[in-house]
Amino acid sequence: MPQPPKHRILLVDDDRGLRHVLSALLQDAGHRVESAGDGPEALEMLGRDSSFDLVLLDIGLPSMSGLDVLARVRELPSPPLVIVMTADDTSATLLEAVRRQAYRYLRKPFPPSAIVEVVSEAAAPTAALSIEVISARPEWLELVAPCTLEMADRIQSFVMHLEANLSEAVREAVAQAFRELLTNAIEWGGKLDPDRKVRIACVRTPRMLLYRIADPGEGFDIDKLRHAAIMNPDDDPMRHLSVREQQGLRPGGFGLAMTRSLVDDLIYNEARNEVLLIKYLDDGEDGEQDQRITQ
Repeated sequence: MPQPPKHRILLVDDDRGLRHVLSALLQDAGHRVESAGDGPEALEMLGRDSSFDLVLLDIGLPSMSGLDVLARVRELPSPPLVIVMTADDTSATLLEAVRRQAYRYLRKPFPPSAIVEVVSEAAAPTAALSIEVISARPEWLELVAPCTLEMADRIQSFVMHLEANLSEAVREAVAQAFRELLTNAIEWGGKLDPDRKVRIACVRTPRMLLYRIADPGEGFDIDKLRHAAIMNPDDDPMRHLSVREQQGLRPGGFGLAMTRSLVDDLIYNEARNEVLLIKYLDDGEDGEQDQRITQ
């Protein structure tokens, strides 16, 4: 069986022990790894060698911020993808990483398998596609992205890290609902065509989360979704399964019904190619992040 393509990686972190551990993990996975202990050393290596595919970049570097290194890397003629690693979980750091076109964002500490998994995902043919950042404020994040499933993974990763201060139950519910709607928009509205774009806005207030997803499709007629669980009568909650079997569709069809059960409001525009997902927050749900947004 042919092996997946491997990366040439530059690992940038001032923690020598962590560099050793991550290098060993990635080399065991078949990647080629070199390392640097600070930003100037990393930029010097990238300046004389353009064959790196990927940079694993710590934010808290001595002498030069990792975010500044990221900005300089993105200015290179053929910039490698950059995966940001940091123990700094503030929204300002994450949003700046998004604005400066980081490929992915990993919060330290992370399980060893996470770095290998994210590096492997960077081999996808669409990994180099860019996200257009319309707004990168804690209270309003808005992005325009190509319609690929790999892009859905990237966007969900950024958005859910931004919501890290929510309770685990709320965060998981929002993550599932957001992922379902975003995937539907990319797959059905965008036809998995990277030349078509989906627009995502994440609006945050102290009492509410609102996600707006607009796809480039013509929309759909909900009355014709007999293959979806959302159309089942109360006395026959599995009826859609026989419809899907008759139409030769894969098992499933619970997405919209599941999404409605996870959030407080789900509102479509008339054409049904744009949706609002709303989750209301209880008093005290948001804690510290509320104070940052309202200052």
